[in-house]
Amino acid sequence: MEIKVNGLIIGGGNPFVLIAGPCVIENEELIVNTASLLKDITSELNIPFIFKSSYKKANRTSGNSFTGIGDDKALKILGKVRKDFSLTVLTDIHTSYEARKAADFVDILQIPAFLCRQTDLLKAAGETGKIINIKKGQFLAPEDMLYAVEKILATGNKNILLTERGSSFGYHNLVVDMRALVIMKELGYPVVMDATHSVQLPGNGGVTGGQPKFIKPISRAAAAVGIDALFLEVHPDPKNALSDAASQLPLNELKDLLVIIKKIDEVVKNNHIK
Repeated sequence: MEIKVNGLIIGGGNPFVLIAGPCVIENEELIVNTASLLKDITSELNIPFIFKSSYKKANRTSGNSFTGIGDDKALKILGKVRKDFSLTVLTDIHTSYEARKAADFVDILQIPAFLCRQTDLLKAAGETGKIINIKKGQFLAPEDMLYAVEKILATGNKNILLTERGSSFGYHNLVVDMRALVIMKELGYPVVMDATHSVQLPGNGGVTGGQPKFIKPISRAAAAVGIDALFLEVHPDPKNALSDAASQLPLNELKDLLVIIKKIDEVVKNNHIK
């Protein structure tokens, strides 16, 4: 199945789409500068691009963690990026109210992994008519994403993406089962690999850690499976990021990775490898 948005095509054997940006909106300068650089890189490499950043973080480990600069201010920044750079934009939502509010500023609404079974949230998202990216819960089998899909379909919305982001492996650890990408694709919708959240070490001492050295190999492996989109949180200075500091890819390392991913993607799709 193909999902079309603003001239981009996701799925259907088309070249992979990059979904990338800082984890959360920290300030306008960071977002605008990063969006500009990402557009330049993807334009040069001829890679379809969707800008991603959360306008708020409602699922931090600690109550003392940074959650955002204010909903209205952050959404306006996303709207600015969307308009000024002519970019397709994605952001997370956490409640039914947020679905309706965020829909005015972005093209794709993302359901966080922890909330992928929340019926009211899924239905509210679907009712906006926007593309809905559902992230598979760390606790969920890939085939069980069918029930999340059905909740969106019940609203008459068929514009659905499914994202793998690792599975819980005991406490404070995640593993990636590449079979999940194949299984979710069999449900009939484009699949996305989130290679940055997949390297997290959740809830260890009140702050989510990570193993960023595995971002690149997981990305390469997922491209070899045949993903429709690659999701990467990137930041110019990850160590000082206000959210997910331990699992974002340094912006200056992105281009070289994308060159490799594009080559793998072309081999897989040009040869119809399954």
